[in-house]
Amino acid sequence: MSGRVLRADDPAAIDEGARILRAGGLVAFPTETVYGLGADAFDARAVARVFEVKARPSFDPLIVHLADGSDLHRVVAVEDPRVDRLTSRFWPGPLTLVLRRRPELPEIVTAGLDTVGVRVPAHEAAHALIRAARTPVAAPSANPFGYVSPTTAAHVGELLGEAVDLVLDGGPCEVGVESTIVSLASELPTILRPGGVSREELEEALGAPLVRATPPAERPLAPGQLDRHYATRTPLRILPGPAGPVPPRGGRVGLLAWNAAAAGGGYAAVEILAPDGRLTTAAARLFAALRRLDAAGLDAIVAEPCEEHGLGHAIMDRLRRSAARG
Repeated sequence: MSGRVLRADDPAAIDEGARILRAGGLVAFPTETVYGLGADAFDARAVARVFEVKARPSFDPLIVHLADGSDLHRVVAVEDPRVDRLTSRFWPGPLTLVLRRRPELPEIVTAGLDTVGVRVPAHEAAHALIRAARTPVAAPSANPFGYVSPTTAAHVGELLGEAVDLVLDGGPCEVGVESTIVSLASELPTILRPGGVSREELEEALGAPLVRATPPAERPLAPGQLDRHYATRTPLRILPGPAGPVPPRGGRVGLLAWNAAAAGGGYAAVEILAPDGRLTTAAARLFAALRRLDAAGLDAIVAEPCEEHGLGHAIMDRLRRSAARG
């Protein structure tokens, strides 16, 4: 791994990360979802460097991370009773809310939109870093734009190297897929991206159904809305059902399997997502498994589908976007 890495549970490392953020630098840090590439959300130059390091298109907005929900007023302009219903239950946690932004927030953070995505991550190191920096932190995933998201500090180092001023190593991410994004910018609550909080849980908390956003015609309203995203470099195809014992003909084929039942039968490499049959396990292992298959010198990857309930919505969303070819 290139670049500087410090343990996220070391208070001196947290202080160093906070100093770097206040000075306009970039710090990669762990959250419960994936590793983020953070910059002071009120420093437009620092945020511009995030876009540069990731090769991220300027029309794709960033999520702002807070140490505590009481800091929401620093970036959000309006009050909404629905916010309390959701934040009291899911913050800290893998839920991003899209709300009307304060005009002081640099437009580069929101890609010129009048809304901003905000969340409070559920990771002690993330809390400590943001609190010590004394500023909201704009942070997309710490990887080149469009590629599989990082769930360990080693992934960050391999992908971004010395372009990041500091990587805080907090171990593997617990949830493993990005946050669910819900827009409350209009009368109808709208799910913009499935993620670590299920649609069913959100609807129960709101006492109302969520509208599913249609694909944006021109530019995304939140991260992760582009057709092709979270993608492996090796072509990936989703199978219509459970994998058979023999892979499709033609070259070295890897299998992303749900459980061990399909682990044999001539595949060049096999990754098992849920040996215990749990969606939470599959989500936590998804990106790391895709990265290992992508590094295995394969000609193709095939993936078994999972049932689309709970976290299954987020898992299938990531697989479909990875499988899309531009």
